[in-house]
Amino acid sequence: MRSALFCIFIGLLMFLVPSCRPPQDLVFKDYKNLTLDNVNFSDATIKVDLVYYNPNNVGLTLSRTDLDLFVDNVYLGHSSQNVQINIPRRQEFTLPLAVKVDLKNLFKNGLNTLTNKEVNVRLVGNVKLGKAGVYKNFKVDYTSKQNFSMFK
Repeated sequence: MRSALFCIFIGLLMFLVPSCRPPQDLVFKDYKNLTLDNVNFSDATIKVDLVYYNPNNVGLTLSRTDLDLFVDNVYLGHSSQNVQINIPRRQEFTLPLAVKVDLKNLFKNGLNTLTNKEVNVRLVGNVKLGKAGVYKNFKVDYTSKQNFSMFK
C-alpha cells in the first residue's frame, strides 16, 4: 500500500512540477509599420508595431508601458501608454508602440543609422502585466542588434 501511494505521489509530482516552471521571456520577432508622425521643430512621434511571440502556456494582458528607447547607446525618446493588449499563449501578438523623440537626438543618430546595417536597440523601463484583473509591474531591460532600414 505504501509503495502504491509513493508511486502515485511521484507521478503527481512529475506532472505538477513542469507546470510550475517560471515564465519565459517574450521573444521579439519583427517590427512593422514604422512611421514618423506629429513632427514639429523640437520633437516628433515614432510609431511602430512590434511583433512578439509568447512561449508560455499562459495568456496575459498588457495594460501599461513606460519605456525609454536608446539607439546605439544614445537616448532617443520615451513611450508611456495605457493599453489593453491580450497576449495569447504560445502565439505571436503585436504591440503598437508610440515613442516621443527629441529631434536633435533623432538627427544625431539618423546619419549613423542610415550608414550602418545593424544598430543596437535598447528598451528600458516598466510594463504592467496581469491576468484576471490582477496586475504586476515588471522591469524591462531589453537589448538587441537589429538590421534597420527606413525602407523596409
